[in-house]
Amino acid sequence: MTDTDRPPRLTRLTFHGPLSEARAARIVRRLARTAPATVLDIGCGWGELALRVLAAVPGATGVGLDLNAEDLARGRRAAGARGLADRMEFAEESATGTTRGPADLVLCLGAGQALGNAEPPGHVAEALRELRRLVGPGGRVLFGEGFWQRTPTPAELAGMWPGASAGEHHDLAGLVGAAVDAGFRPEWIETAGEDEWEEFESGYLADVEEWLAAHGDHPLAAGTRERADRHRAAWLHYRGVLGMAYLTLIPAS
Repeated sequence: MTDTDRPPRLTRLTFHGPLSEARAARIVRRLARTAPATVLDIGCGWGELALRVLAAVPGATGVGLDLNAEDLARGRRAAGARGLADRMEFAEESATGTTRGPADLVLCLGAGQALGNAEPPGHVAEALRELRRLVGPGGRVLFGEGFWQRTPTPAELAGMWPGASAGEHHDLAGLVGAAVDAGFRPEWIETAGEDEWEEFESGYLADVEEWLAAHGDHPLAAGTRERADRHRAAWLHYRGVLGMAYLTLIPAS
């Protein structure tokens, strides 16, 4: 069976998370103000935000770490198309214990779990300690992490991912407090809106849904349909409950 027999993967997404073009542009402008010479992207995927920072800061170089070879290849293609191939490295390697730092700017968007082995919610403190180690003096960290917008009900939890519990995420105050405890000052606190979540979650499944509509009798259809239905059901249960915060953090001296 060839790749052309399978549903396309995430072609409708620009960012691998609930992040709008408008918010991304604001974040890039804010981060570019500090003129970072080096950028480290943890769990980079295809590194869209890192590439935009490099485009905004002439001469800056970046490294993206991820274990998904397909996403890394997409990032390399994008870097080549934008004339950034000589300034951005996409490395297929674990971020746990990485020696790639320190960097002037460290991006970690929805990938805190890649920095250690702690179980939620302990992974947040562990990730923030590592990010504090990886950022240079006067630099910035952009930390994207989930939080509960309100305490989920038992029924909502039952419809989310297997083993979902009310204790696995902080609320926003707890998340920001963890960043301060790890040695940061929060320069900017912002959270994804409902429209950003809908754009992301719909885009995440759109390729698969279109493929399923046309390939209902395909040998892969049953398993693909089950995974898509399970993902959609989980989203519709955490919609309005699970938030995504984007924290721009300054290491305190």
